[in-house]
Amino acid sequence: MLEVLASRTYRHLFAAQLIALAGTGLLTIALGLLAYELAGADAGMVLGTALAIKMVAYVGVAPIVGAFVNRLPRRALLVAMDLVRAAIALLLPFITDVWQIYVLIFLLQSASAAFTPTFQATIPDVLPDEKDYTRALSLSRLAYDLESLLSPALAAALLTIVNFHWLFGGTVVGFLCSAALVLSVRLPQPAQSERQGGIYDKTTRGLRIYLRTPRLRGLLALNLSVAAAGAMVIVNTVVIVRGVLGLPEDDVAVALGCFGGGSMVAALLLPRILDRLPDRAVMLPAAVLLGTVLLLFAAATWSSSISWTGLLIAWALLGIGYSAVQTPTGRLLRRSAQAEDRPALFAAQFALSHACWLLTYPMAGWLGAAAGVPATLAVLGSITLAGSVLAGLLWPSDDPEVIAHAHPELPADHPHLWQHRASGHAHAFTIDDLHRHWPLPR
Repeated sequence: MLEVLASRTYRHLFAAQLIALAGTGLLTIALGLLAYELAGADAGMVLGTALAIKMVAYVGVAPIVGAFVNRLPRRALLVAMDLVRAAIALLLPFITDVWQIYVLIFLLQSASAAFTPTFQATIPDVLPDEKDYTRALSLSRLAYDLESLLSPALAAALLTIVNFHWLFGGTVVGFLCSAALVLSVRLPQPAQSERQGGIYDKTTRGLRIYLRTPRLRGLLALNLSVAAAGAMVIVNTVVIVRGVLGLPEDDVAVALGCFGGGSMVAALLLPRILDRLPDRAVMLPAAVLLGTVLLLFAAATWSSSISWTGLLIAWALLGIGYSAVQTPTGRLLRRSAQAEDRPALFAAQFALSHACWLLTYPMAGWLGAAAGVPATLAVLGSITLAGSVLAGLLWPSDDPEVIAHAHPELPADHPHLWQHRASGHAHAFTIDDLHRHWPLPR
């Protein structure tokens, strides 16, 4: 897996991702402490609102940026967004009212909504070989999981010697180091193509390609499955550990660590698995695993037969399923668009996946408070299974990467036909070519 780090450009980008993730982890912890300082017992409401604002920014801003990102130098945009995020993080320790948190979080997450899809769309151009790209996706998944495990430990160590306001300083350093690493390499810039239509057409192009591609319609259903299962873990682990099992606070971190550990195990194994199996054969069973584990755990909770060991095993299995669905996502997006359309398509995935989280986060919280943990597990488990079934229906089992085709409506002298007739080869094309010539038949 580590052989992809031989590429200097990818090595620097991966280091930038690691450092920025560590800074973001410190920001999350510092923000919670700041909310408690300003709002006291209402800190949970403040953080919940901030999380909703984050999702709204992701859903609303990413498609707009994706429509115009190819008109801007990629490296300059990434560096600028890192600097914007560093400047906002620098302001956070000095705010005095809750509404200021909301404003700055919206601006910070809007910058992230511009940065993250652009960064993700850059990696396939840096690593054009699919095996290398698959290993890069696994490394990225590992980076996210390591951040969730190590950032709290780093924050705890820092809080023993400094006030929590200094954690924002760590965030600033992380974004500045990320900007420096991106600035240290040359990034490929996809060729611009002139698109017909106005702002609306350009803004919605990524979404339209996404929703017209069968495999990506299946991916959208899988996004819902992942969001439902993930929201259950993130929102209600503390409720299960403290309220249902009556265990101490430290065990909350242990349970979440098992989820992260399962995700890391899957990320380490997936490159070899995906070399042998198609993405569909990996992602659909993984989504079924997520729903099945949630429903079995719901049944155990209803019968009061759950145990600490059972929770740890269930959460580890959920981590495995979560990573097995999430990690190959970039492969599907890469396969479904040419280089000039990738930023728009990655932005569409970013927006649509976070729209699913925007739905399931409050559902997990409100159901847990109103109906209890067993009912919440059952509802979210059912949504997860329904998403996996829907994905199986929307994503054709015969989903080749390259499809033979003809151009019945193109003139005989069309350059696209001439090039292939001159070469003497039968023409094959990827599915995004289909988007260019006529609407998808399926």
